Amino acid sequence: MQGGDEWQSQEPARRQKPVTREWLFRAATYYLERYASSSDNLRRVLRRKIDKRLATHEELPDEDARAAHAAMLEETMARLAELKLLDDRAFAEARLRSLRRGGASARQAAAKLNQKGVDRETIAAVLDEDEASDRAAAHRYAERRRLGPHRLREREERRDRDIAAMLRAGYSLGDAKAAIDGEPDET
Repeated sequence: MQGGDEWQSQEPARRQKPVTREWLFRAATYYLERYASSSDNLRRVLRRKIDKRLATHEELPDEDARAAHAAMLEETMARLAELKLLDDRAFAEARLRSLRRGGASARQAAAKLNQKGVDRETIAAVLDEDEASDRAAAHRYAERRRLGPHRLREREERRDRDIAAMLRAGYSLGDAKAAIDGEPDET
């Protein structure tokens, strides 16, 4: 017995199956069953899946094959939107609610939505309809990070640092001061 070579398979690696419309639709619906997603984010995920599947083939796809895969991807995206499985507005509203509950400032929430591929108009519209105030979110952020009144000790000595942390998180100076100088039960 030399080095364990007998345990390695002598068969070549299995080739991946080709990219088809059905496979792409199944991959998209499976992803959407597990995660909420914007259309741009799902497009990036599916493009990576296509690239990964194509990378296992011996020959590189030519420009016609790449165009065909891009067309399949766009057809899949259109079909998902038609079936109402993909709705950027609903995703943005739900994600914004979640971020604001967690103490994210409006600026921070907008950046995270932008990162997920939600367009600027949708972000602006969703933020305009948002009923959560930055002040309430600042209090939740301070509580979660144990800043200001939520600090167990050394509250006064750490005040400036706590305010700086709030400012870096995207809150205005007024909201940061209100959260840091307020009482622990204010929300």
